[in-house]
Amino acid sequence: MNVNPIKYLIKIMSNRSFLWAAVAGLCLLCSCGNAGNKVAENRRDNNRIVQQADGTISLKLEKADCYNDKVDPSGNTAEWDVVVSKSGRYDVWLSSATKDTTDLKYKHPVLVSIQDNRLEGHPANCKIIHNSTDVSYPYFRADSFMGSMYIQDTGEFNIQVICEKILPDNNNQGTVAGEDLSKLISVSFTPATR
Repeated sequence: MNVNPIKYLIKIMSNRSFLWAAVAGLCLLCSCGNAGNKVAENRRDNNRIVQQADGTISLKLEKADCYNDKVDPSGNTAEWDVVVSKSGRYDVWLSSATKDTTDLKYKHPVLVSIQDNRLEGHPANCKIIHNSTDVSYPYFRADSFMGSMYIQDTGEFNIQVICEKILPDNNNQGTVAGEDLSKLISVSFTPATR
């Protein structure tokens, strides 16, 4: 059998070139995938809320993943990833930015859920905070007691709030756009005392 040495050399070189190109492509694909995973993981770590040493869980709306529906705002939702290190009974408080300290203008009940626990209620003014740094003039911060819930397990959980007053964040801190007189700004879980 007579083999042309030049054709044989070209065949070997093309196989090796293909092999090197495949290895380089695979390395590039793997490195890009790892970089993307690290970026997503870092973003998730930066948005994760950790329970404070005194047991308080403070959830500011600006740190939440929010979903807004302009047509039907009753389904507006905010979600946080929270690391709970202490189980127990917690009092749940909503903080709103409001101009009207006598009526927060919540038309629908607010739903707060963590794991299988759900708390539903209609916020009413419980405490008016006049000089809060969470809002700017002419707004006041109104804290509303929603009730209490028991968190049985520790670990990382998703806390979800469904409320019409979760408004798109297209204005200044603590201010409310247009006709709305109030806006949800935070949710707090404080250890219940007996």
